[in-house]
Amino acid sequence: MSSINSSHEQAFYDATSCRKDGNAPGTRYTCTNTTLTKMSCQTFLIFRSNRQFPTISTIATLFGLPPNTLLELNHIDSSSEFLLMDREVLVPVSCSCSNNFFQAKINYTVMENTTLSDTACGVFEGLVKTVTLLEENQNQEVYKVGFVLNVPLKCACPNNGYKYLVTYPLVSRDSVKPISTKFGISKDDIFAVNNLNSDTTVYPETTILVPLHSKPTINFNVPSFQPPTPGFYPTNPTEGNVKSMKLKKVYIVVSIIGSGLVVAILIVTCLYINALNKCKRDIFIIPSTLRSSFNSFSTPPISSPKSPVTRSSPSSCLSPDLLAGIKYSLYNFKIEEIRRATRDFSEDCIVSEDIYRGSFDDVQVLIKEIEFSEIRHVIDLHSKINHVNIMKLLGVCYNESSWSYLVLEHPSNGSLRDCLINSSSLTWTRRTQIAFDVAMGLHYLHYCIANPYMQTGLCSESIFVTSTWRAKLAVLSGNTNPCIMGSSGSEHENILEFGMILLEILSGKVNTDKKSLRDSIGFLGGEGSGGGCFEHLRGFMDPCLNEDYPLAEALCLGVLAKACVEFDPLHRPSVEDILKVLARMV
Repeated sequence: MSSINSSHEQAFYDATSCRKDGNAPGTRYTCTNTTLTKMSCQTFLIFRSNRQFPTISTIATLFGLPPNTLLELNHIDSSSEFLLMDREVLVPVSCSCSNNFFQAKINYTVMENTTLSDTACGVFEGLVKTVTLLEENQNQEVYKVGFVLNVPLKCACPNNGYKYLVTYPLVSRDSVKPISTKFGISKDDIFAVNNLNSDTTVYPETTILVPLHSKPTINFNVPSFQPPTPGFYPTNPTEGNVKSMKLKKVYIVVSIIGSGLVVAILIVTCLYINALNKCKRDIFIIPSTLRSSFNSFSTPPISSPKSPVTRSSPSSCLSPDLLAGIKYSLYNFKIEEIRRATRDFSEDCIVSEDIYRGSFDDVQVLIKEIEFSEIRHVIDLHSKINHVNIMKLLGVCYNESSWSYLVLEHPSNGSLRDCLINSSSLTWTRRTQIAFDVAMGLHYLHYCIANPYMQTGLCSESIFVTSTWRAKLAVLSGNTNPCIMGSSGSEHENILEFGMILLEILSGKVNTDKKSLRDSIGFLGGEGSGGGCFEHLRGFMDPCLNEDYPLAEALCLGVLAKACVEFDPLHRPSVEDILKVLARMV
């Protein structure tokens, strides 16, 4: 083993996770003027390709390097080639000693509101610790879009026999032996340079240094994980048996308590359902009682519809605690409040033909005109709905002689159509998540509520996007479709509409005639001439993506969309089939 005594002072392995607070030895690799260690050097880091950084081009941009530098070093032909997930990429950096720490300084512009922990351990994969970013960036933990972070990446300069110390971020199931084989270096050298013992366990979201005598190359034929050899970890059979007996006793006690809780929950659930059904019969037995019943469940006038006080009427069949969890605690808005919220139905507040955006004390809402006779059905439907991908009904304003109004939450990013028109922030990851959310909402409406609900007129205008880029369906009608699930009819129509939404998500084209958009993916079925399938697909994709998407995923989504818009309804997939495909992408 090479002599590395003079480097022992500066390379301690830090077993604490990238996300943990505190400074342990090894949080950063130290350097002092009294050691023989070099004060600056050219060295390397390992970075793994992922969904956010899938190509050499995106990785090079992250580290502020020209793509050609990484291409030659990693033996890759094209900077736009999509790499295998978690493919290890060598990144050259300039490492220097500053304030007694080795570091490779780069700047990172925050692309979305995030935390330092997500930046350190997500974006940079543990190549810098959260506590280090905190120290270097004004001790703020949360950063907004556009802020430029100072990122001191972990690195070290070698001495006495080694030419490079490569910073290697560990992931789940990594161990020293396969890493040593991967780089062609003795594992004893790795142990020594990191001040590790041969029986020390290494952990994910930490880093080790790999000492090398020449420019690094990676042997990709070596698996990342190898089981430890027998006897690698010391064991004590007697102590193990005692612990095993103790664990068995704990499991028995927990099982008994758990069984009791399950029985108790089932009993309470049955009582709740019975009480809820009885209450519904009492409320909706006669249409003319709608006003009095609704008033009895409404709150006194308050300034914000987002904070209704749940209160039961004197004749309520449910206790206030149970009543707090259902949709009968709707706010009863007056028409004057609706007019103020929409600035007397100003044109600036129009979202679509009969939908307005409004504001109650800075709380944004959507307001939809509806016939008085429909309100009962809408309230009845929303009383059955509780799903993250369905917009919440906050209240109503009803009028027997004129238009009545529904008041719903208004996700801050507006409709999906608006997002696609201004699609600069709509990344590929966000698009696939939105598609998955829409499918989840449809599955819930089709299969998870009594009397399946078919979302009529499903389109990008009736899908809304939250500040965290999650999609919600706007359920604005109370008419349920009595058709049997799986038969031809409304379910297949919903699948067709979902397919058109997928095409809009892929292409960014929201103002194109549906038939033209449908016909434009004929190349997926072998139609057309000239050029290959991938070339046509790239031409079809939204140019705002700048080809920053996995081509294989784009093809998969295109094929799924084509199946959804098949002319024969029986050839279209079910919502469950759609979810199986999309679940692999999010």
